[in-house]
Amino acid sequence: MKIGIGSDHNAFDMKEAIKKFIVELGHEVIDYGCTDNCSEVDYPAVAFEVGNEILKNKVDRGILICGTGIGVAIAAGKIPGIRAALCHDVYSAERAQKSNNAQILTMGAQIIGVEAAKKVVQAYLESEFTGGNSGRKVQQIMDKEQEYLKGVAK
Repeated sequence: MKIGIGSDHNAFDMKEAIKKFIVELGHEVIDYGCTDNCSEVDYPAVAFEVGNEILKNKVDRGILICGTGIGVAIAAGKIPGIRAALCHDVYSAERAQKSNNAQILTMGAQIIGVEAAKKVVQAYLESEFTGGNSGRKVQQIMDKEQEYLKGVAK
């Protein structure tokens, strides 16, 4: 898989460790920044770029990291068609993909350590969407999103 990864300056060190780990797992990585831990980078711009690259099919999935993982999850989730899941444990990471078909995994560098984050990333990347009852629920989410985009949501 081709994985887009990005972070703000608060999570640069974790991003670099996770990037290397993803390559070790046999995936290709495209880094959308930031480029160091000194220059202040606003996480919404990075999250929007990774989300847009997913919609353009330039990457298969994304991993976004900021201080808590909350900001990047909110920002990425503003892009119509993107489902971002904040996960700090293996089970949630599996379910993010298996049940929710989340294209983006988010984490917080100030919340989870690098070794635990690697396990979360591996679980997410090794999981596939199962459809079934979950597929029906994801479709309901996508349908509601389209209603809001058309301005007719109830």
